[in-house]
Amino acid sequence: MQVDRRRFFLASAGLGLSTTIAPQSPTAPAVTDVTRNLARFVVSAKAADLPAAVRKEARRTVLNWMGVALGGSRHETVDNALAALSPFSGPAQASILGRKERLDIMHASLMNGISSHVLDYDDTHPKTIIHPAAPVMPAILALAEYRPISGSEFLSAFVLGVEVECRIGNMVYPKHYDVGWHITGTAGVFGAAAAAGKLLGLSEQQMIWALGLAATQPVGLQEMFGSMTKSFHPGRAAQNGLASALLAARKFTSSSQSIEAKYGWANVLSTSRDYSQLTNNLGETYEISLNTYKPFPCGIVMHPTIDGCIQLRNEYKLTADKIDRIELKVHPLVLQLTSKKAPESGLESKFSIYHAASVAIIEGAAGIKEFSDQAARNPAVVALRDRVTAIVDPNIKEDQVRVMVSLKDGRRLEKFVEHAVGSVEHPMSDSDLETKFTRLAEGVLPRDRTRRLIDLCWKVDTLKGAAELAQAATA
Repeated sequence: MQVDRRRFFLASAGLGLSTTIAPQSPTAPAVTDVTRNLARFVVSAKAADLPAAVRKEARRTVLNWMGVALGGSRHETVDNALAALSPFSGPAQASILGRKERLDIMHASLMNGISSHVLDYDDTHPKTIIHPAAPVMPAILALAEYRPISGSEFLSAFVLGVEVECRIGNMVYPKHYDVGWHITGTAGVFGAAAAAGKLLGLSEQQMIWALGLAATQPVGLQEMFGSMTKSFHPGRAAQNGLASALLAARKFTSSSQSIEAKYGWANVLSTSRDYSQLTNNLGETYEISLNTYKPFPCGIVMHPTIDGCIQLRNEYKLTADKIDRIELKVHPLVLQLTSKKAPESGLESKFSIYHAASVAIIEGAAGIKEFSDQAARNPAVVALRDRVTAIVDPNIKEDQVRVMVSLKDGRRLEKFVEHAVGSVEHPMSDSDLETKFTRLAEGVLPRDRTRRLIDLCWKVDTLKGAAELAQAATA
């Protein structure tokens, strides 16, 4: 399985291809049919064509997503969103996972997208740091409660949605991200539209319209990281993607070149793009094969630091009172995303590399409790956090870190993390994912129902109705 994941990674990374295509010049031939070719692929794809390894990784992703949605379901963010919007919901058509409320499918997709991302514990596509399931699963799970959808259809549509959003992400990353967009929302809406459109049986023309409707609804600014609004991004992407598919099903038209046109999504939202990333090996390699799962509920660029600090703590039995200072050498993205020096809330602490290093040393862990409001204000954590520095090292990759701990007795300890736990190279096992799921479901579902839901996730593609997942996950 690991060999397959690496092979898919190398093929999907586009090695040997041009890495960027500059904005179209007046004399350059126009790029056409990108949107149409993507729509044609989604419409013509068959569930039976998915390799077994791809289906397995999709099941792992479904399991992880259901767990994090349950874990986030009682968060204040979800409470606030429901209080604000549930009075305006239509008929009770779909479940809010981990809760008793039922809303119309549009609002349910929004709420489940919020709850699945609010802990920042969801799956991550390493090449683009898209969280693939958060925009796609809420849309198609709500749809599955509204109309009969088999487990096989459901899983296939999910894989296709992930494929679309991640390939669109590949096309514009990192420049699209560098200007400040939250790529999970901006690319995720395409995945939700494609997956929902597949389940609605859209024609090629209707799928083109659905992708166009998705293109005109980008959502997500990095400025919102550390606030409730970050989790709103995938929720709204799910809602907008579902709306796009439903509108297209009713012949609501849009551009036929919404991605590649001069004023289309790729040219307006990014300073650079590589259209080959959308179509090369399409249907042969699958981006979900690269998916990773977080062992820590925070920004993924902090995971190497947490891993390294915990290793040093355990190896040398470190305590905060022995430490003079902690120095981190990191990739530029770490300070771009997680430079909050003095986080005041749990949500903010998820984007503080200083907090991450501090709690990893003090607690020897970095779970939900370590990224709570209480932990962010813990005097011991704050005191050590103030002795953490982070500097950019151009030789450090996104998934690496060099941790240096200077002790008060004069010793200097060092740990280099090449690939953090949870990465493609150091993946979480099936057992790890089950343990994570069980911990997230504590206090939300009884233990026997938790076990039943885990089993349903593992066999989702054999279920007569995919709605069984949602029904088993309600409080």
